Amino acid sequence: MAYYKRIRELREDHDMTQRQVADYLNMPQPQYFRYEQGYRDVPTDVLIALADLYKTSTDYILGRTDKADQ
Repeated sequence: MAYYKRIRELREDHDMTQRQVADYLNMPQPQYFRYEQGYRDVPTDVLIALADLYKTSTDYILGRTDKADQ
């Protein structure tokens, strides 16, 4: 699975909006939208912040494992 699909699924599983996640990441919502659509690569610091937010590993987000918990 492509990582951008996984970050969308994680957000939806946590009942969060794109705006809420963008606010958590201190970025405009359209910028976060581009990450979820795969239009832009997710920077490492954002990847780590998303893993912290969802209490999962960066490997899970990147599709290197299907084990969601840390």
